[in-house]
Amino acid sequence: MKLLLIEDDVRVAWVLAEAFGAEGHETTIRYSGEDGLAYLARERPDAVVLDVRLPAIDGVGVLRQIRATDQALPVIIMTGLATLGEIAEARRLGVTEIIEKPDVLKHFSEALARIASRREDPT
Repeated sequence: MKLLLIEDDVRVAWVLAEAFGAEGHETTIRYSGEDGLAYLARERPDAVVLDVRLPAIDGVGVLRQIRATDQALPVIIMTGLATLGEIAEARRLGVTEIIEKPDVLKHFSEALARIASRREDPT
Protein backbone atom coordinates (compact mmCIF):
# COMPACT_ATOMS: atom_id res chain seq x y z
CA MET A 1 0.00 0.00 0.00
CA LYS A 2 0.99 3.60 -0.52
CA LEU A 3 1.00 5.27 2.92
CA LEU A 4 1.29 8.83 4.15
CA LEU A 5 2.79 8.95 7.64
CA ILE A 6 2.30 12.21 9.54
CA GLU A 7 4.54 12.09 12.63
CA ASP A 8 6.54 14.98 14.11
CA ASP A 9 9.13 12.85 15.91
CA VAL A 10 11.80 12.20 13.26
CA ARG A 11 13.15 9.05 14.94
CA VAL A 12 9.70 7.53 15.42
CA ALA A 13 8.78 8.39 11.82
CA TRP A 14 11.88 6.68 10.43
CA VAL A 15 11.41 3.56 12.58
CA LEU A 16 7.77 3.28 11.48
CA ALA A 17 8.54 3.96 7.81
CA GLU A 18 11.29 1.34 7.86
CA ALA A 19 8.97 -1.22 9.47
CA PHE A 20 6.17 -0.42 7.00
CA GLY A 21 8.65 -0.74 4.14
CA ALA A 22 9.77 -4.14 5.40
CA GLU A 23 6.14 -5.21 5.02
CA GLY A 24 6.14 -3.96 1.43
CA HIS A 25 4.45 -0.58 1.92
CA GLU A 26 5.66 2.60 0.21
CA THR A 27 5.72 5.29 2.91
CA THR A 28 5.92 9.05 2.49
CA ILE A 29 6.73 10.95 5.70
CA ARG A 30 5.50 14.42 6.60
CA TYR A 31 6.47 15.96 9.94
CA SER A 32 3.52 18.32 10.49
CA GLY A 33 -0.19 18.40 9.87
CA GLU A 34 0.22 21.31 7.47
CA ASP A 35 2.79 19.42 5.38
CA GLY A 36 0.61 16.32 5.41
CA LEU A 37 -2.41 18.26 4.20
CA ALA A 38 -0.32 19.94 1.47
CA TYR A 39 0.79 16.48 0.30
CA LEU A 40 -2.84 15.30 0.27
CA ALA A 41 -3.80 18.23 -1.92
CA ARG A 42 -1.49 16.76 -4.61
CA GLU A 43 -1.50 13.01 -3.96
CA ARG A 44 -3.94 10.39 -2.69
CA PRO A 45 -2.29 7.56 -0.77
CA ASP A 46 -4.06 4.30 0.05
CA ALA A 47 -4.09 5.27 3.74
CA VAL A 48 -2.92 7.96 6.16
CA VAL A 49 -1.15 7.08 9.41
CA LEU A 50 -1.52 10.06 11.70
CA ASP A 51 -0.15 10.97 15.13
CA VAL A 52 -2.57 12.79 17.44
CA ARG A 53 0.08 15.04 18.97
CA LEU A 54 1.43 17.34 16.28
CA PRO A 55 2.61 20.96 16.38
CA ALA A 56 0.15 23.66 15.22
CA ILE A 57 -2.64 21.49 13.76
CA ASP A 58 -3.12 18.37 15.89
CA GLY A 59 -4.10 14.99 14.48
CA VAL A 60 -7.82 15.49 15.10
CA GLY A 61 -7.64 18.81 13.23
CA VAL A 62 -5.86 17.11 10.35
CA LEU A 63 -8.50 14.36 10.32
CA ARG A 64 -11.25 17.01 10.31
CA GLN A 65 -9.69 18.65 7.22
CA ILE A 66 -9.21 15.30 5.47
CA ARG A 67 -12.86 14.42 6.05
CA ALA A 68 -13.98 17.79 4.68
CA THR A 69 -12.70 16.74 1.27
CA ASP A 70 -12.44 12.93 1.38
CA GLN A 71 -14.81 10.76 3.41
CA ALA A 72 -13.41 7.49 2.06
CA LEU A 73 -9.66 7.86 2.64
CA PRO A 74 -8.63 5.40 5.36
CA VAL A 75 -7.02 7.18 8.32
CA ILE A 76 -5.24 5.34 11.13
CA ILE A 77 -4.60 7.42 14.23
CA MET A 78 -1.67 6.55 16.49
CA THR A 79 -1.86 7.78 20.03
CA GLY A 80 -0.37 7.34 23.43
CA LEU A 81 -1.60 10.58 24.93
CA ALA A 82 -5.01 11.30 23.37
CA THR A 83 -7.78 12.37 25.69
CA LEU A 84 -11.13 10.60 25.71
CA GLY A 85 -12.58 13.70 24.05
CA GLU A 86 -10.02 13.54 21.23
CA ILE A 87 -10.72 9.85 20.66
CA ALA A 88 -14.48 10.48 20.66
CA GLU A 89 -14.05 13.34 18.17
CA ALA A 90 -11.84 11.18 15.92
CA ARG A 91 -14.50 8.47 15.93
CA ARG A 92 -17.22 11.04 15.19
CA LEU A 93 -15.14 12.25 12.23
CA GLY A 94 -14.89 8.71 10.89
CA VAL A 95 -11.37 7.60 11.76
CA THR A 96 -10.77 4.15 10.30
CA GLU A 97 -8.55 2.74 13.05
CA ILE A 98 -7.04 3.89 16.35
CA ILE A 99 -3.81 2.23 17.47
CA GLU A 100 -2.29 2.88 20.88
CA LYS A 101 1.42 3.65 21.13
CA PRO A 102 3.75 1.89 21.77
CA ASP A 103 1.88 -1.01 20.12
CA VAL A 104 1.73 0.55 16.64
CA LEU A 105 4.01 -2.01 15.01
CA LYS A 106 2.28 -4.87 16.80
CA HIS A 107 -1.20 -3.94 15.53
CA PHE A 108 -0.46 -2.09 12.31
CA SER A 109 -0.54 -5.10 9.96
CA GLU A 110 -3.94 -6.10 11.34
CA ALA A 111 -5.28 -2.57 10.82
CA LEU A 112 -4.03 -2.48 7.21
CA ALA A 113 -5.54 -5.91 6.55
CA ARG A 114 -8.93 -4.61 7.72
CA ILE A 115 -8.55 -1.56 5.46
CA ALA A 116 -7.62 -3.74 2.49
CA SER A 117 -10.60 -6.04 3.06
CA ARG A 118 -12.95 -3.02 3.16
CA ARG A 119 -11.53 -1.83 -0.16
CA GLU A 120 -12.20 -5.23 -1.71
CA ASP A 121 -15.73 -5.45 -0.25
CA PRO A 122 -17.30 -1.97 -0.35
CA THR A 123 -20.52 -3.08 1.41
